[in-house]
Amino acid sequence: MTWEPQPDGLNQIITLLKQSQSTDNAMQRSVQMLTTEDEPTRSLSGLILKNNIRIHGTHLQPAIIEYIKQECLMALGDPSPLIRATAGILITTIANKGGLQNWPELLPTLCDMLDSQDYSVCEGAFGALQKICEDSADTLDSNALNRPLNVMIPKFLQFFRHSSPKIRSNAIACINQFIINRTQALMVHIDTFIENLFHLSSDDDREVRKNVCRGLVMLLEVRMDRLMPHMNNIIEYMLIRTQDSDETSLEACEFWLTLAEQSICKEVLTPHLARLAPVLVRGMKYCDIDIIILKGDVEEDEMIPDREEDIKPRFHKSRTHTQKFSGSGDEDIDDPYDDMDDDTNLSDWNLRKCSAAALDLLANVFKDDFLPILLPILKETLFHQEWVVKESGILALGAIAEGCMNGMVPHLPELIPYLIACLSDKKTLVRSITCWTLSRYAHWVVSQPHDQYLKPLMEELLKRILDANKRVQEAACSAFATLEEEACTELVPYLSFILKTLVFAFGKYQHKNLLILYDAIGTLADSVGHHLNKPEYINMLMPPLIQKWNMLKDEDKDLFPLLECLSSVATALQSGFLPYCEPVYRRCISLIQQTLNQDLASTTSPGQYEAPDKDFMIVALDLLSGLAEGLDGHIETLVVSSNIMQLLYQCMQDTMPEVRQSSFALLGDLTKACFQHVHPHIADFLPILGHNLNPEFISVCNNATWAIGELSIKLADETKPYIPMVLSQLIEIINNTSTPKTLLENTAITIGRLGLVCPVEVAPSLQQFVRQWCSSLRNIRDNEEKDSAFRGMCQMITVNPVGVVPDFIFFCDAAASWMNPKKDLHEMLQKILHGFKIQVGDENWSRFVEQFPPQLSERLALMYNI
Repeated sequence: MTWEPQPDGLNQIITLLKQSQSTDNAMQRSVQMLTTEDEPTRSLSGLILKNNIRIHGTHLQPAIIEYIKQECLMALGDPSPLIRATAGILITTIANKGGLQNWPELLPTLCDMLDSQDYSVCEGAFGALQKICEDSADTLDSNALNRPLNVMIPKFLQFFRHSSPKIRSNAIACINQFIINRTQALMVHIDTFIENLFHLSSDDDREVRKNVCRGLVMLLEVRMDRLMPHMNNIIEYMLIRTQDSDETSLEACEFWLTLAEQSICKEVLTPHLARLAPVLVRGMKYCDIDIIILKGDVEEDEMIPDREEDIKPRFHKSRTHTQKFSGSGDEDIDDPYDDMDDDTNLSDWNLRKCSAAALDLLANVFKDDFLPILLPILKETLFHQEWVVKESGILALGAIAEGCMNGMVPHLPELIPYLIACLSDKKTLVRSITCWTLSRYAHWVVSQPHDQYLKPLMEELLKRILDANKRVQEAACSAFATLEEEACTELVPYLSFILKTLVFAFGKYQHKNLLILYDAIGTLADSVGHHLNKPEYINMLMPPLIQKWNMLKDEDKDLFPLLECLSSVATALQSGFLPYCEPVYRRCISLIQQTLNQDLASTTSPGQYEAPDKDFMIVALDLLSGLAEGLDGHIETLVVSSNIMQLLYQCMQDTMPEVRQSSFALLGDLTKACFQHVHPHIADFLPILGHNLNPEFISVCNNATWAIGELSIKLADETKPYIPMVLSQLIEIINNTSTPKTLLENTAITIGRLGLVCPVEVAPSLQQFVRQWCSSLRNIRDNEEKDSAFRGMCQMITVNPVGVVPDFIFFCDAAASWMNPKKDLHEMLQKILHGFKIQVGDENWSRFVEQFPPQLSERLALMYNI
């Protein structure tokens, strides 16, 4: 007996649907695939059914699900395209919810429907298949389903020459889903696929051409070998498509981005470069629609409050303890084109951004050889009468900054003043892009005499920070933050002027730009450090920050950027932050406590309590780190009267890596600032740190390593019982070829520090790490951490001299890396070098020294008289 809906109930539901055009629970009991009803009602009820299946699918009776499946397959051939599409969405939802393996007849049925003479049936089935390929690409290629792709892909290829453009387009879209993963079933037919793509490249239909471009871009990434024989023709084709007046141009423009990252780029693109460059620069020009969406003709909008939905969620970057000297290149670099025209109404990624990003990457490939082609284009666009053309020229100039910097230097004395003048252009969008482009040349500006470029640039940028237009305010604030990072303490003479502007902006900015202003203030504090610690600066800066701090509620996400900003300010102001530290400290403790409580409640009774947003806790831990670092011993009174150690113990065991990362940073900072309060908890803390020496989470491992080093310095020989639980992991990390540079340096320093306080325990393992240790620390500048690590190495060599013998040349090289070591360390190093020379005898020593590079011999002779 199969399940059927009751006619009476069904009619009532249809009436309800028509009246309200929406109801939820009704559709649990029935399905209206009744073809007598009007399209909107049918489509709407299908979508309501989809939501019900998504939420309650597992609770529905099997008979009902079976009925729905049959009706959906029937509806795929409906004469109405809207109903066919709705049925396709329903089918995909059921397949996703129950798993394709629980609907074994689905794929064979859909493939059979493709052969139907009825166009509606064929098109409906293809629509559903395209959604399934998109959602379940991995499952379709697995053994679980008996590899249906072996049948499906040859089947799809037959439809590349179908008379209907919709079906041709669907066929390509289905196969495109399997390119990136190099699906075996597709690779077998790769030549037929490419041949068919070429055949469709000049198709009249826009969707078909768009899917052809998309397919070729992905093939370039995974099967370049197959495209190489045709590369010239493909480049010619993409040049034409990039100039299309529809979305195809964006798909085609992606081709240049992908090509720029391939090793063959220079070789295959050189002959076409002169034609490609103007196409990309034209692609950067705003079209009329963009200008309307971006309100490009609205000059003053600073009084209009921001809409909440325009504010992007911000992600907090947790504190990582790298040694302060390490300019490691493994941090994430933000995409500079991401926020360029930041507007929710403009699609996040468009032809303008893609063209600019492609020009940037190509400038990095061709370097200054690109300039003979680019300079005439820049000359023509930068000084153009039409503002939209001029604006695209300024963007292009910014895009090539990184790749063509050397070749641009002779032109900058003329261009930078021109750009500074463009900062007061009457067009909003010209002012805002000029801020961005100038930030891309900030490094050069800072390296020149200040009066010439830095001062005029700073004055104009600060005026733009107070612009009457919100987009310009935002661009100027971001550009100023970049300038701060480049200029660092060079800004000290202008601090008063800078702070006046930034503080004035506090009263002027709407919600969104306020968050960017916090960032500019935090970056300023990071850049000038203790120079900010002057009463006049503190009195300007702190009142508005504290006023915002008092206004924000504990659950307000605006606390994130403000806490980050305060963390930088506290570190910079040091004792100058003392008058403000107590309420800030208390609130951080309270935020951590609340998050932990909420986390406990949600894990013990998940249905009743929501899981907390742990970012509140992470940012609070980081601000406490900033306080500990800035206030040093002064934080002691706050620590003693709070339960920070208990909270820290909980945070160090949190399931979320970022929470552990920040808690280890705080533990290290508290160890330095007030060890007497950390000391009683060592037996609890150290095993957790040892447990987190797992390089799978680089930043967590990094901070745990750093904290172990800081603790060992304070614990001295009390570290002994903990050596077995950390040393073997540290040795494993230092010997792992895939360990990033920052972690290698931190690990080497911590091993050295353990050797300093417990040489007898660590020295027996010397042979296992000495070579990597020396290689990691030769590249870092003289500082306290390097000093303590080298003292440890000297102690270990004294205990176990044999351990260093096979790698002694590496030790010589590391000793030579010091610029000026402290006197007693210098004596230790010299003693080891001379001791070795005496031990092996003059003749062996001479033979040994012959292997040295000449620079090393000179340096050792000069420094250690050997």
